[in-house]
Amino acid sequence: MYVGYILLVILVGTQAYIHAASSDTVLAYRPHPTLAFEMRVEEGFHPPIYPEEDPYLADPVLPSLLKRLLPASILSQVQADLTRLGKDLITDVRPLAPLIQPATLIQYDQFGRRVDQLRTSEGWRKLEEMATREGYVAIGHRRDYGQFSRVYQFAKAMTMTGDYHVIMCPFGMTDGAARIIELFGTEKMKKEVYPRLISSDPGFAYLSGQWMTEKTGGSDVSQTETTATRVADRSDDLGPAYELNGFKWFSSAAEGNVTVALARTGSVSDGSRGLSLFLIPLRLPAFPTPLSNGIRLHRLKNKIGTWGVPTAEISLDTTRGWLIGPLNEGIKTIAPVLNLTRVHAAVHCIGSLQRCLSIARSYSMVRHVKSQTTLLQDLPLHVANLASITLLYRALTCMTFSAISLLGRSELRIATDSEEVRLRLMTPMIKAYAAHKTPFAIEEAMAALGGLGYMEEVGIGRLLRDCLVEKIWEGTINVLSLDLMRAAREDAIEKFVEWASSIVKSASKIESVQYHVASLDEFIRRLSSMFESGRTVDLAPRLLMMIFGSITAGVCLLEHAVWSHNSAEATVFIDLESFKRWMMEGEIQKAVHDFEDVMKDPMGKSSMDKAFVYGITERSKL
Repeated sequence: MYVGYILLVILVGTQAYIHAASSDTVLAYRPHPTLAFEMRVEEGFHPPIYPEEDPYLADPVLPSLLKRLLPASILSQVQADLTRLGKDLITDVRPLAPLIQPATLIQYDQFGRRVDQLRTSEGWRKLEEMATREGYVAIGHRRDYGQFSRVYQFAKAMTMTGDYHVIMCPFGMTDGAARIIELFGTEKMKKEVYPRLISSDPGFAYLSGQWMTEKTGGSDVSQTETTATRVADRSDDLGPAYELNGFKWFSSAAEGNVTVALARTGSVSDGSRGLSLFLIPLRLPAFPTPLSNGIRLHRLKNKIGTWGVPTAEISLDTTRGWLIGPLNEGIKTIAPVLNLTRVHAAVHCIGSLQRCLSIARSYSMVRHVKSQTTLLQDLPLHVANLASITLLYRALTCMTFSAISLLGRSELRIATDSEEVRLRLMTPMIKAYAAHKTPFAIEEAMAALGGLGYMEEVGIGRLLRDCLVEKIWEGTINVLSLDLMRAAREDAIEKFVEWASSIVKSASKIESVQYHVASLDEFIRRLSSMFESGRTVDLAPRLLMMIFGSITAGVCLLEHAVWSHNSAEATVFIDLESFKRWMMEGEIQKAVHDFEDVMKDPMGKSSMDKAFVYGITERSKL
């Protein structure tokens, strides 16, 4: 056999030579393709495997921040849980990523009957079960840690974000639904539904959606077409019973057990003042029978990201629901849901950035360049880029948890009037600012890995796609800017300035930051006049949002640096440097410059914008 193989090689090689010689141009001997040398994929150079950083212990700011925000007795318990969680994320949760796929919808069975069976992937179901056991919602509502329960809850949520594939969407809405039932629900709702919404037992817990968006508009619900008609109550009703008819164009958490939904109980001319809020069971009984209650799933949305989250177009046909809160005050009643989901959205942005930064940092510690002589972590140019990402991450984290700390106090009704005002101002801002800033930073983290960062298996691409939704969900940046302007009425900005000035004064003994503290103080003092002058200018709200966000971030970084200095923390030099860099590299100066530039001639700027976008027309010349 061996001799035969040699003869075959000689024969094939000879034929290849004769073929080459008979061609018009002979450049070189070309062996038969089947005999060409082939490198196996397992051979040659392979990119180094970067270590899996602990999601909590390796975080550059969260452990230190919790040390400042939590009492020592609570901190020890929280740290132990988050340390355990970090290990579980690496060993148990990350391997589930390949199992998380888009949901599927089976509308008809083999007999042509409408069944609307929604099937989520195995990985998604496992994540929902694990998130429930982790107390994703329960921690904030059981309040075992009093006013600090929200800090604990969102620290855990942020640590989980990078590996939980936008689980914050259904769980954030469940959190909001639980809060409005706690505030406005009937006694029967509080007894039968609320315990399930805040449960950490997957076999007992409910998930809730939030159905507001219709074809008439996204954030503008004034033209809501879904109607609600009062019907006779039954013994099993949880409140005043209504039948709802309409169409919800974008309904997340379609796999949930219940949902809260807006429907019209007044006339169309009443706009948003004619809307009421309802609790709707997707199933009757609510768990675990197939979809019923007059609800049909017409199709699942084909989204850019958040693929694991089942989002559907849903119609309601004589769907039974129960009134929550006062009649025709649905907007006011649903406000706590929006406030909570906006905090969840901000945490989702920051947690996504946390994971991407961790990957980029780990890779820099093992990847050699310059003929394999130098690690990326030893290249100043590369590290400078990671430092810029880290600075933004620190600023967003400090600012967001400042608002979360206020949320915990507000829910227990121990917040001062000034704290309530500050929370109202910061809630739309942290979501808008984080949504605006994190996508670019995630792109930079992706580029820090070169071509490897663009590979789907690494996970940065998914986190970028998922993070982009926060520019839209729960209000676009422009919508949130208008909400900030509403919150900034009367003396709200003055109360914020009073708090921010107190932080500035607390830094008076730290000589190394005095120049930057003085600069921040100047911008703080100008806030009230900027908001006042921009109140009637159409272009001002978004610009003021950026000013308010960047200044608040600076104040929160300074607050943490002062604590670190006074407590002689090991990280004090980094904390002080973070504040100084934010004042030098942050966007306060740019944001203020952009605002002042527009205020010189707002009408001229607006007219020129139109010409830029739509071209020069006779109308634009006027």
